[in-house]
Amino acid sequence: MYFGGIEAGGTKFVYGITDKKGNLLEKFTCPTITPKETFTEIVDYFKVKDIKSLGIGSFGPVDLDPKSPTYGYITSTPKPHWENTNFANYFQKELNIPVAFDTDVNVAALGEITWGTAKGLDSCLYLTIGTGIGGGAIVNNTIIHGLTHPEMGHIQLPQHPDDNYVGFCPYHKNCFEGLASGPALANRWHMKAYKLPSDHKAW
Repeated sequence: MYFGGIEAGGTKFVYGITDKKGNLLEKFTCPTITPKETFTEIVDYFKVKDIKSLGIGSFGPVDLDPKSPTYGYITSTPKPHWENTNFANYFQKELNIPVAFDTDVNVAALGEITWGTAKGLDSCLYLTIGTGIGGGAIVNNTIIHGLTHPEMGHIQLPQHPDDNYVGFCPYHKNCFEGLASGPALANRWHMKAYKLPSDHKAW
């Protein structure tokens, strides 16, 4: 029995299949281009695999309310071409199998508490810092949702009085993501973060 998984990131998609014990059997990546181009490649892959269900962890914001008409959508993302994209329902229709859908960080937190460093615990917090910044939380074995997903990357941060950088986030400027994400660092220091020396004041 095999299961499919997709991690949808702002830069690339990672997808593949596992067995029921969570052992990764195949893994592939493709760039995050447009929904049509990216989805077509991944659907074509899964259509020739005998998978029983599909799990999706996506960049956001996403609609996680099963009662909402846009459940399973990527919603007001700043990622070009991806705003209001029907994600989960598209794959359910194309593959005709059950599809589970959540944020990439919640799925990562679930993976850690099931098989990873948080195994054996009932609560954990997972933070990711990269193209975007986000966090997923599990409390008492329950993934935290709510009215909307808690967008931890958009927490407002106080800045040093001498810091005049306005921030890179198109919505909040000087939030966590607007100040410390990869694109924010590149915009501020005019080079990719991985090229900044270890003693650079950015760190």
